[in-house]
Amino acid sequence: MDFRMYWQAFTFFIFTAIISNTSSNVDTIRTVEGYSDIIVLRHFESGAAKQAAAAATIPVINAGDGPGQHPTQALLDVYTIQREIGRLDDIKVGLVGDLANGRTVRSLAYLLGKYHGVKLFFVAPDVVKMKDDIKDYLTSKDVEWEETSDLMDVASKCDVVYQTRIQRERFGDRTDLYAEARGKFIVDKHVMSHLQSHAVVLHPLPRLDEITVDVDSDPRAAYFRQAKNGLYIRMALLKLLLKGW
Repeated sequence: MDFRMYWQAFTFFIFTAIISNTSSNVDTIRTVEGYSDIIVLRHFESGAAKQAAAAATIPVINAGDGPGQHPTQALLDVYTIQREIGRLDDIKVGLVGDLANGRTVRSLAYLLGKYHGVKLFFVAPDVVKMKDDIKDYLTSKDVEWEETSDLMDVASKCDVVYQTRIQRERFGDRTDLYAEARGKFIVDKHVMSHLQSHAVVLHPLPRLDEITVDVDSDPRAAYFRQAKNGLYIRMALLKLLLKGW
């Protein structure tokens, strides 16, 4: 028996930024909600989903707001860690790549801050280090974190290595900074040789060259299993939000 959910969806591109509480932006959301039971919004500006939720009378899911947050990805990430490692407390997680603009790592760091005994390692080029708001939040929750440039050392210590791509679109015309950041931290077979036997490598996908393809056959490469988990987590989220609405 197929237990998958079935629903009709339509795609609506909002080209104007939902960032100020103008009547046109509120009208857009109120109009779209008249056609649907739930709004799943991906937007190029941080805070757009929050603004949409304030205007809407139906549930709004943040499917990624620029370099801000990606809550549903964080949910599937912690679910994947639980399935792969068997726990969420007392783990060490290395976050690698574009930590300044990567909304997935920002949301994951935020969510992991709610568990006990978590230690985070931030491995990023200087131009895309984790921003202070996340560091301050973790500190306020007594979550231990450390910045380092030693990926090999992090791989040997961590239960999870979470790799991300360097996002070209976040650099504008500063191609020099993009070139400086890209390719600095790559997970390859040499890095995998330092990884513990129970540990896993995750990636929100899509990737560029930050994980070499010869790693894919390693059973500790869990990113495709991670991607599959996204289907089930988002199905569950839709059901949770729509039940009794």
